[in-house]
Amino acid sequence: MDIKKQLEGLHLENQLKLEEIPDLDLYMDQVIQLFENKYASSKRYEEDKVLTKTMINNYAKAKLFFPIENKKYSKDHLMLISMIYQMKSVLSIKDIGKTFAKANQRIAEDDVDLEKFYANYMHLMDKNVAGFEEYIDKQEKIFETELDTDIVNDTYLQQVLFITSLTGMSNFYRRAAEKLVDQLELKGEQEE
Repeated sequence: MDIKKQLEGLHLENQLKLEEIPDLDLYMDQVIQLFENKYASSKRYEEDKVLTKTMINNYAKAKLFFPIENKKYSKDHLMLISMIYQMKSVLSIKDIGKTFAKANQRIAEDDVDLEKFYANYMHLMDKNVAGFEEYIDKQEKIFETELDTDIVNDTYLQQVLFITSLTGMSNFYRRAAEKLVDQLELKGEQEE
């Protein structure tokens, strides 16, 4: 089973780079178009939407980012929306809100350089892509050397095992992220 070949086209490296974010403020339709253009190749199904007005409005209502001005989204908003976009399939809106609550306050008070923070985020994402590729290499070796070929004797069963392995790892990462969100909340309560 050639796992890497099967996973071609994931476009994991497809991230909204700092230099791709315009310095001028954008209206909601322009934000949606920017994200649609950037992440279209990452959609599972053609009819899937990357970002919608409803999503952005829900993010604003949940205070996932600081308020917009004159119905326009700044470069800072776009950086936050990009991070939220990556988090939304794993964490609840409530958990994302908890994660960004203090960051938004610090951004509003000019206490954090969001561009430098985002550059660090992008660096971590690049490292995560490389780490994922290494994980896939290790999984292929496990499939080749450690599985009982009398039981896992065809590509279908190998594929099922690999899917369960990926979903298990995904669950581990989600649970770890939730635990860290809970610790952020605890730290916030202790500081009050």
